[in-house]
Amino acid sequence: METLAQFVKSRRKSVNLTQEQFAEKAGVALTVVRKIEQGKENLNLDKVNQVLRMFGRELGPVMMKPLEENQ
Repeated sequence: METLAQFVKSRRKSVNLTQEQFAEKAGVALTVVRKIEQGKENLNLDKVNQVLRMFGRELGPVMMKPLEENQ
């Protein structure tokens, strides 16, 4: 399974854009693209989705099994 970092980096490279060019086209700061491609975990979902929309994709919340109260 491809990670978010791998997905964004490979798609960005497939359209022959530098990180700076891609950030400008996506309307985000260069640091956002760098953090995504480095696999950082503390990312703003809105900014990630702004980047992913360049490829017709979006992330959303996933319902996880609730923890039982006795655990």
